[in-house]
Amino acid sequence: MSFAELLDHVGGMGRFQIIYVILLAIPVFMMASHNLLQNFTAATSEHHCHVHINISNTPDTNLTGKLAAKDLLRVSIPMDSKLQPEKCHRFVTMQWQLLDSNATITNLTKLETEPCADGWVYDKSIFTSTIITEWDLVCDFRQLKQMAQSIYMAGILVGGIIFGGLSDRFGRRSILIWCYFQMAVTGTCTAFSPSFTAYCIFRFLTGMAFSGIVMNGVSLSVEWTPTRTRAIVGTTYGYCYTTGQFILAGMAYAIPNWRWLQLVVSLPFFIIFIYSWWFAESARWLVIAGRPDEAVKQLQRVARINRKKEEGDKLNSEVLRSNMQKEIASAKSSYTFIDLVRTPVVRQISFCLSFVWFSTSFAYYGLAMDLQNFGVNIFLIQLIFGAVDFPAKFISVLTISFVGRRFTQALALILAGLSILANIFVPQDLKTLRTVLAVFGKGCLAASFNCVYLYTSELYPTVIRQTGMGLTNTMSRLGSIIAPLVKMLEEYIPFLPLIIYGAAPIISGVAATFLPETLNVPLPETIEEVETRLVESIGRQEQEPRRSMWGLSSGKQRLGTPFRSINGY
Repeated sequence: MSFAELLDHVGGMGRFQIIYVILLAIPVFMMASHNLLQNFTAATSEHHCHVHINISNTPDTNLTGKLAAKDLLRVSIPMDSKLQPEKCHRFVTMQWQLLDSNATITNLTKLETEPCADGWVYDKSIFTSTIITEWDLVCDFRQLKQMAQSIYMAGILVGGIIFGGLSDRFGRRSILIWCYFQMAVTGTCTAFSPSFTAYCIFRFLTGMAFSGIVMNGVSLSVEWTPTRTRAIVGTTYGYCYTTGQFILAGMAYAIPNWRWLQLVVSLPFFIIFIYSWWFAESARWLVIAGRPDEAVKQLQRVARINRKKEEGDKLNSEVLRSNMQKEIASAKSSYTFIDLVRTPVVRQISFCLSFVWFSTSFAYYGLAMDLQNFGVNIFLIQLIFGAVDFPAKFISVLTISFVGRRFTQALALILAGLSILANIFVPQDLKTLRTVLAVFGKGCLAASFNCVYLYTSELYPTVIRQTGMGLTNTMSRLGSIIAPLVKMLEEYIPFLPLIIYGAAPIISGVAATFLPETLNVPLPETIEEVETRLVESIGRQEQEPRRSMWGLSSGKQRLGTPFRSINGY
């Protein structure tokens, strides 16, 4: 009896699993709020230099009090090409002659200007306070905005490395509980940051917690749910994240002050931390860790909640040992990142998944963190970007469940890349068409994310699953860190970022075709099992018609028959 059969024996997708999935899904609603939060807390408002009035240069001391605000700006601040006040410069002296309607553009270009020495005035009609307005992250300091987001993403990267390895060593449950607590504390501390430096430090720690929550939440749900429902559960989490984007837009609209917004999205994690103590440790991991007695207790607890107490009482450590000998034997060995590339099949999986995760995150955040450049209401574009995920993820779950993970992964990435590249040929003034293509590309990338979380957890064996998730998470965060840096290249070649954003998903989509199919395949427990399945697959292929690269069988064979594709599974 395999572990999957043991799970069915104690209730399958029963009441315990449903409660478990719901409790793990609740924090996912708030994950988007932290991940995309800087679209609003770091929104750049319209601004210009603080007007400096030089009384000695005023022809009439009563004149300044009579001037309208528009005229006062005209004599104090030069205008840009769009006839809006310059953001980073002001006239050295008040230019009263500009009140004359006959003043020419030629005269304006010869007037002496200086940087904003007395600070800036910000438009607070949309956001009353952001980190930009509070710490003047504009003009010469405008790159600090992107640096803050990169630091947050770097935190997610570090969290993937640290928490991935720790959860394989100390368990999924304990690390997940700690990450909930860390998210609550550091997120709240961010809201009270006294300086930009403190803000970046707390955001870094929040990013670490985010990474641990995602990895361990996915692993616990996958390891406690039956094979046949894994795709549905994974997509449920995807929709929770999508709904979170709507929640973020609504909260940002209702709370225009960045500190209060930061606080509101952080406090719920204290409640999540409290109820997370109810969670059960992964029985799969307990067996692999050489703790079968504890695994039996967890399975019996699950059986009681699922009203299968009699079946649970029949389980004991001897039953587990006799039916999971390979898993228990594997616990005698320690596993590291080297095991992700030590054997041929796992090495191929690691390389291909690294490409997929990097490019998906790279292109996704290149689009999702650039909302203000679409030229429409920022709250509206956030809603549109969130709304496209619903049909995208619905279609992806259908193809994941009935066609296969590999087909879905490759198609989503290639379509995303093509839509981004298409924007190179669309004129800048066709904003609607450019937005439509960007939204379609973002939807494809959301479908890719929806698939790759499930796909990765199914491809890696239990003994190195979290280590593998840590590697792929690292590649994902490298992509999200590099994405804003690539955006800066448009100052030299306007269409170069789009070429890079579009080419990366297409290349990784091709790489995804070399991954094994996992449709209707039980989770592998050991590295040896993964490698053995390749040999068995090759043996079957020698006696049966060759399958296509998408894992589709010939004749009347069922789609997704385990281990029937060219590349292994």
